[in-house]
Amino acid sequence: MTISLRSRSNGTSLTLAALGAAILMIGTTVSAETVATINGVDIDSSIIDIYLESRTQKPAAQATLAERDAIMREISDIYLLTTQPIANELAKDPRIKAQSELQHRGILAQAVATDFFSKNAATDEEILAQYQIQLELAPPLQFKARHILVETQAAAASLITQLGEGSNFEELAKAHSTGPSGPSGGDLGWFSPEQMVKPFSDAVAGMSDGEFTKEPVQTQFGWHVILREESRANEPPTLESVRDAVKQNVEQTKFQGYLEKLRADSDDSD
Repeated sequence: MTISLRSRSNGTSLTLAALGAAILMIGTTVSAETVATINGVDIDSSIIDIYLESRTQKPAAQATLAERDAIMREISDIYLLTTQPIANELAKDPRIKAQSELQHRGILAQAVATDFFSKNAATDEEILAQYQIQLELAPPLQFKARHILVETQAAAASLITQLGEGSNFEELAKAHSTGPSGPSGGDLGWFSPEQMVKPFSDAVAGMSDGEFTKEPVQTQFGWHVILREESRANEPPTLESVRDAVKQNVEQTKFQGYLEKLRADSDDSD
């Protein structure tokens, strides 16, 4: 066994999974040169840089000497293990072959997707058009409400009866609600309908300010009694405040369209 390294010391920390993750983070073109040879296999600088960036979450050029030495020790041990005779036998195992193939395809798929996004960035016109669509779809009102969450429909119905007899909503919520807002009298603050599960938001939208639900409302969390306290016009966010999110939405839509076309054009059967 022959080992030739520029830098190596004891106390190696081995992280095999990180090498696979590192390859997915290729983002910088580097001029590769051999920096180490282990059992006849060269390790070039591009591998070191990519692995280093994945482990330190910063450009390779900003790595300290200590960080680079630590990375060299990790990669050296990875190459030591994968150049053992047993590695050749294990590489024939169907499960390992499948894992290697999947990782290889995953890396290429990520590279293709990255290339697509770089060549199909959202234009200002597309961002504005998508923003206007979102404004049209936005609900006209926001609501301020309280609720009491209980486990059974009967318990919720009993609370509604007590409210009808003049009981205080906040006090009932503090005494009976199992939700996290119970101690604060069921206060949910201001919210837009899309922030709540549909049965809940539908119930709130169907009431008037100051009104409580006359029938229990069921969601996946349990049974609710709801008090709609106030409502106000839903002020839309400015374009600049949501520009990045809208841009991402436009580009994701483009990419989904690209995938759909690839699926439609594929002549492979399932």
